[in-house]
Amino acid sequence: MGEVKWIKIVTNIFDNKKIRIIETMPDGDSLIVIWLKLLILAGNVNDGGYVYFTEDIPYTDQMLATLFNRPMATIQLALKTFEEFGMIEVFNDIIHVSNWERYQNVEGMERIREQTRVRVARHREKKRLECNVTRSVTVTDSNATDIEEDKEKDINISSSKETDLLKQIVDYLNTQTGKNFKASSKATQKHILARINEGYSLEDFKAVIDIKVKQWLGDSKMSMYLRPETLFAGHFEGYLNEAPKKRVVEKPKNTNLEKVVDCPWDDPTPEQEAAFDADREAHKFEDGWRINDDGYWINPEKGIV
Repeated sequence: MGEVKWIKIVTNIFDNKKIRIIETMPDGDSLIVIWLKLLILAGNVNDGGYVYFTEDIPYTDQMLATLFNRPMATIQLALKTFEEFGMIEVFNDIIHVSNWERYQNVEGMERIREQTRVRVARHREKKRLECNVTRSVTVTDSNATDIEEDKEKDINISSSKETDLLKQIVDYLNTQTGKNFKASSKATQKHILARINEGYSLEDFKAVIDIKVKQWLGDSKMSMYLRPETLFAGHFEGYLNEAPKKRVVEKPKNTNLEKVVDCPWDDPTPEQEAAFDADREAHKFEDGWRINDDGYWINPEKGIV
């Protein structure tokens, strides 16, 4: 493939609204340096904006941290931010810089344009098969098809079950966030169907929504990311695994404790409630177990029941 020694960067790059937002973030300066290094690395790879070690070996976060001389956590934050802002896309773990022709030496790349078109078409076909979506890839003589334009192409929904599942997921997201996303949106369908095809269930989607709503809803900077293209894209599995695992503990065997845990009356009178509290107080330290202020049996070595 032809060698390219330089890439194009527009002089008003720092007037770009995405760059301006990134500058205000924690480690914003580092993120911008990583962005510029990523563009240069894409130029070195010289494959239509794709960034990889070899065609069969994608760059890992650790490899990029070594190459860019930045902590791996900063690399992960940068890649997450770039993907959420639509600055990059990740196909089969391979990074692709969106709208690459804005940055490359178009004249210098002219002699390899046809090879690039073939490679881009091949990667898109892989993504189409992975996500079970159908796109029409059109390339003109004037420029390569913009990847972002393909996002809104028709998506095949194979069954009424998938249609119902899409609606349930989007409705749940809207209920939890107070927003108004549409299940008919092609971009939203693309991300959800991709995760469904990977085997994730309605409960998995709800779990990710619940986790990120709890973390982000009250945060003025992060609440904007409570959207399908962030929640259901490449970091879905990571978000899902942030869910705390429930501890399985052995319940107390003492029968006196059982009657203390559950109040026998649905609507106790003040006298009955006082008697229940007194009974619970009397047994609170039996067999090493005790009741905390919320009424749960706990054991110092086994946790809450």
